[in-house]
Order: sequence, then structure tokens, then C-alpha cells
Amino acid sequence: MSSLEVINKDNQKISIKLKGVPLQYANALRRICLNGIPVFAIDTVDIIENSSVLPDEGLAHRLGLIPLQTDLSRFNEPSKCDCKSETGCSNCKVMLVLDSGDSDVTRTILSNELTSEDESVKPTSDKIPIVQLAAGQRIKVECYARLGRGTEHAKWNSSNISVLTETNKDDERILTIESTGALKPEQIVLAGVDELSNRLEEFKEIIGQLKE
Repeated sequence: MSSLEVINKDNQKISIKLKGVPLQYANALRRICLNGIPVFAIDTVDIIENSSVLPDEGLAHRLGLIPLQTDLSRFNEPSKCDCKSETGCSNCKVMLVLDSGDSDVTRTILSNELTSEDESVKPTSDKIPIVQLAAGQRIKVECYARLGRGTEHAKWNSSNISVLTETNKDDERILTIESTGALKPEQIVLAGVDELSNRLEEFKEIIGQLKE
């Protein structure tokens, strides 16, 4: 009989004992927990002003890699949103803005200066460095975040680490997941189990159609 048992967990990491779960399913769950759960990341950046030493594409890349807290109950993946729009809507896209203003000293712009239009989607940490500005330099940007999966780009990975290790008992393995902070570790596991279940159902349907 298959079972999942939480061995230990904190805000960042969770370890689960898998008993009686076939290796191929356990490994599929590991991969899904790494890059198959949708999370928010900045996808497009409109650069209004950038007089920093970092080129526009470098600045956009930095912004894209900032992990964002994610509320899966409130937002849709763009491909599954009712708006069916390339520009998106408030159910599938969130705008974040950053305006460094003018300064007469050298300072580092941190993620806490990104302001989100939705309080539930914001950087997981206030202390992520974005760019250092010298006196007189300024950046002003409008960013648009959407749900995506790590299979598309690593910035949408829901986990930093997703590892499966064998124990000294037959048919027993430990799955350890470390969240990026976008989702709680247990949310990743629960969403991963749902995703795996859905994929298996879809696979069964395809096989059924082939047999017909």
C-alpha cells in the first residue's frame, strides 16, 4: 500500500517519506515539484529610464530572476485564463513598478523598491540586489509578472532543490524539496501530487483512444 509521510518541514524545506510508490512515479513527482508547478515571475519589462551601468536586457534579466510570492488560488496561467488575451488581465497578470528616483550618493537598489499592484504577488525577500546606482543615475521600470513553469524557463522553478534519496528499506524513498519562497513547501508537494494525478489520467485517456 502506498503512503506519504512528512518527516520534517519548515518554511523553506520539506522531507517526505514515500512508501510503496513505484520509482517512476516518485521520480516524476520529484521533477514536477522542481519545475512543473506554476509560480509567478516577471516576464516582460518596459524600461522607461535606465542610466545605470547595466544594459536594459541585463536589468530585465535581473528582475526576472527575483522570486515572487504566489497565490495559486487567485490567478490563472495565461493559457487557461478566460480572457484569452495576449496582453492578459487582472486574473493572469500583475504589474510591479520601480522608480529609483534621483540620488546624489551611490546606492544599491533592492527588491523592496519593487511595488506590486497586488499585495499577494511581491518579492519573497526585500534584500535582493538589483543594480548599484552612482550619483545622478536612475532606473524607472514597469514590470509584468505572470504564472509560468520551470519547464519553460528556470525563473519559474518552484523549487531550488528537489531530491529523491533511497533509504535502507525496500520500496521506501525520501523526497526533499526546498522552495524558492514563491510557495510553501507543502503547497508544492500537494500541487505536485495533483499535477501527477492529472497527467496520469490524461495519459490513460490517450492510451484508451489508441486502443479504440
